[in-house]
Amino acid sequence: MSNPNKYLLIVTGPTGIGKTDSSISLAKHWKTEIISCDSRQMYREMNIGTAVPSSEQLAAVPHHFIGNLSIHDYYNAYHFETEVLNLLDKLYSDNNIVIIAGGSGLYLDAVLYGMDDIPDPDPVLRNKLTQRMIKDGVKVLAEELREIDPEYYDEVDINNPKRVLRGLEVWFSTGQKFSSFRIRKDRPRPFIPLIVNLEMEREKLYTRINQRVDMMIKEGLEKEALGLYPLKGLNALNTVGYKEWFDYFEGQYPVEEAIRLIKRNSRHYAKRQITWNKKYKGMLNVHPESVQDIINWVEYQRNLSG
Repeated sequence: MSNPNKYLLIVTGPTGIGKTDSSISLAKHWKTEIISCDSRQMYREMNIGTAVPSSEQLAAVPHHFIGNLSIHDYYNAYHFETEVLNLLDKLYSDNNIVIIAGGSGLYLDAVLYGMDDIPDPDPVLRNKLTQRMIKDGVKVLAEELREIDPEYYDEVDINNPKRVLRGLEVWFSTGQKFSSFRIRKDRPRPFIPLIVNLEMEREKLYTRINQRVDMMIKEGLEKEALGLYPLKGLNALNTVGYKEWFDYFEGQYPVEEAIRLIKRNSRHYAKRQITWNKKYKGMLNVHPESVQDIINWVEYQRNLSG
């Protein structure tokens, strides 16, 4: 059962919309802390391409789950759920409202609803499936996934080789569908969730995304990606902003095309995030600059439940 005196304020929305600035303003208002829900900002080797908050932003408000992992570490949504719930026990002793900010939908769902511990990947099986994907292409394996686990197929980005491989790995190693390990919405939580979904006109959002990519490039994204290129096979690096550079380093296209693809793929990712967030009920849809509106809404919800 939810604790009527504890609240988890969720600040979500598509990449590039301004979740960091909004959540910091809100955290300052309630003198609380921020849990990052960005599955890529956890990796300390990936800074520029994942838009990790600046040192000034991190100093303004205590943040958690940023730079806490190495790209060599195995980590999943189940681990995140467990660690966040343990952290919340501590944070709620000092404040009855905590903020979680980020756009990794699966990780957010794990905190809200719970997730079973999905078995670790079998290296031999993964290598076998990877070789099949190289030979036959991701679409062939995605079709196989559709036959095995249509529920997961309907949700997953079938153009993402990592997600397709993961679904097949689980099936062949356990005999159970990946979707059977997914969200179970009957698990009690020690908080009342208040979900704020940041939104703006699509054209303006896409302009912001393009401008942010330009800024990343000025800050040295190409150099950061080059340093990680020898490790490109790691799952953590199958990420927009890095995989496009890896193909450029291999001579698949010129630098201008790499930049164009990063911008395009970032916009596509934002579109998928927007679609994912539509499933949440009772949330506040608001412009990222409307911080006072968020504060007013949260206090209204707290009064209703209090």
